Amino acid sequence: MLRAAGHTVDINPHDRPLTAEELLSALRAKPYDAVISLLNDRIDAALYDAAPTVKIFANYTIGFDNFDIEEGRRRGVYLSNVPGGGADRVAEHAWALLLNLSCRVLEGDAYMRAGRYQGWDPMLLPGHKFAGRTLGLIGVGHIGSQVARIAARGFGMRVAYYDLVRNQDLERLHDATYYATVDEVLKQADAVSIHVPLTPETEHLFDARRLRLMKPTAYLINTSRGPVIDERALVEALKEGVIAGAGLDVFENEPTLTPGLTSLSNVVITPHIASSTMEARAEMSLIAAENVLDVLAGSPPRNLIYKIS
Repeated sequence: MLRAAGHTVDINPHDRPLTAEELLSALRAKPYDAVISLLNDRIDAALYDAAPTVKIFANYTIGFDNFDIEEGRRRGVYLSNVPGGGADRVAEHAWALLLNLSCRVLEGDAYMRAGRYQGWDPMLLPGHKFAGRTLGLIGVGHIGSQVARIAARGFGMRVAYYDLVRNQDLERLHDATYYATVDEVLKQADAVSIHVPLTPETEHLFDARRLRLMKPTAYLINTSRGPVIDERALVEALKEGVIAGAGLDVFENEPTLTPGLTSLSNVVITPHIASSTMEARAEMSLIAAENVLDVLAGSPPRNLIYKIS
C-alpha cells in the first residue's frame, strides 16, 4: 500500500524487533517522514530528537503506552494506534486462558504425559462451569465488548463491568450490569478479565487489596498490559489460595517473569500472543499503513491518539 502510493519504504532487516540503539541509529540515517512502530519501541524525547522530520509514529498495536504522548503533542507529531485491530482474536485468547483454567487443560495434559492416568475417576481434576455465573470485565472497549458477547451468548453468563464510560449498548445487547467501581465488580465476579490501557492510573490496579476482594473460586485473566497487575502480590495470592487461578498473556517486567510464577499449577501463561493470528496481523498492518497514508496525504490519521492544536 505504501509503495503503491509512491512512497519509499525501508523495512527492519532482522527477524526480530530492533533494539533501542538500533532504532535510534536507523532513524538518524535518513530524513524519514513516517515510522511504523512496535509496542516495545519507546517513542520518547531521544527518539523524537533522532527523527525531527517524522510527521507520524504509527503504532502497530492496539495500545500506546510506549509513546511519550505529551512530548509528541508538544512537538506537533502525530501518534496513532490500531484500535480494534485483532480485537476479536484477543477476546478469543482471553477465553482460551479462562477455559484452560476452568477445565484444567494444562494440568490434565501434564497428568497424562507423566503416565499417571489409571482410568476414569469421577473426582479427578474437577473444574468449574460458567453457565449462570458472573463474568467481571474491567474495561469494555473493542476487546472487552467481544469478551462480553462470548460470555453472554456463548456461555449464558451474567456480565458485570466497570469502565470510565458507561456502555449502554453493552447493557442492551448483553444484559450487562454497570458498576461504579472496580471493587464492586470484583466482589460479584466468578471470573475477571482485564481490558484497560496502561496509564499511571491503571498501573498496579490489581494489587494485594483488590485481589483479596475477589472470590477464592474466581479466576483472573490479563491480556491488556502486564503492569496493570502487581505480579508479586498475584504470586502470593495464587500460592495462598486467595483466588483460584490466573491466565496471563502479558507480564509486569516483560520478558522477565516474577519469581515463583512458573512453578504454580494454577496459572496459565502465554508469551504475549493474544493478537497473534495471520488475520489479526494483516488487519493491524492495514490500519497502521492507512494512518501513515493519511498523514502523508496532508490529513490527520484516522486513529489519532490525541488532537494537535
